[in-house]
Amino acid sequence: MPDETKVCLRTSGLTKVFGVGSQKCVAVDHVDMEFYEGGVVSIVGESGSGKTTLAKMLLGLINPTEGDIYFEGKKRDIRTQRKKREYWKNIQAIFQDPYSSYNTFNKIDAVLLDCIYMRGGRRLPRAKKIEMMAEACSFVNLKFEELTNKYPFELSGGQMQRLMIARIFLLKPKILLADEPTSMIDACSRATILDMLMQLRNEIGMTVVFITHDIGLAYYVSDIVYIMEHGKLVESGCADDVILHPKETYTRRLISDVPKIHEVWDLSTV
Repeated sequence: MPDETKVCLRTSGLTKVFGVGSQKCVAVDHVDMEFYEGGVVSIVGESGSGKTTLAKMLLGLINPTEGDIYFEGKKRDIRTQRKKREYWKNIQAIFQDPYSSYNTFNKIDAVLLDCIYMRGGRRLPRAKKIEMMAEACSFVNLKFEELTNKYPFELSGGQMQRLMIARIFLLKPKILLADEPTSMIDACSRATILDMLMQLRNEIGMTVVFITHDIGLAYYVSDIVYIMEHGKLVESGCADDVILHPKETYTRRLISDVPKIHEVWDLSTV
């Protein structure tokens, strides 16, 4: 359960504008959010709602046009590369496309070793590093001895996503942003990936933020749900309140768009 007395990440008036003049596009429009330690949060919206742009700002990959981000009660400062790397020790991401999440020139050993180095383990004995990599792979039901000296592109999509979770196991960040982590893998692998993320969250107490268009997933895993439309935050609250008792028309439409096997599908809104 989230610790609602401890806010680990907060946004205030967060805004991102691309372009100028007639070409101006407000991707994220004055968004206020709070993420509690150990909580599971979903940011839900259709394509173009601004949720991925928001995630990139939280990660520090792009700069906000306006507004502030607060990490552990202090205004975030990532103006230097050293400060940015220190911030990334505490906040990490799993992206939608496992095939573009890796440097194709780096072997799996290098991917995992980089995580150990980031946590200050560069001087550890080689045997200890191998033990840590094997433990991380075992956590996600992969065998390190079968992966060593291979490249990520030699794995299946599901295996690559599990390898991403093995990275998180080694890094042990305080916050994980999961941007559509199951949308490109089959249903069986999807359930496995979600179970691993929840198990990891329970073990190390990290906050998990899902970025998703799947409102069913949001209801299934989340404590808090935020609904975004055209860059604006239109509804938020605990999952039961938002999904079972939606106040906004947009939220009700997202829920009605979820196909139900036992009902005739209404395609009039497509």
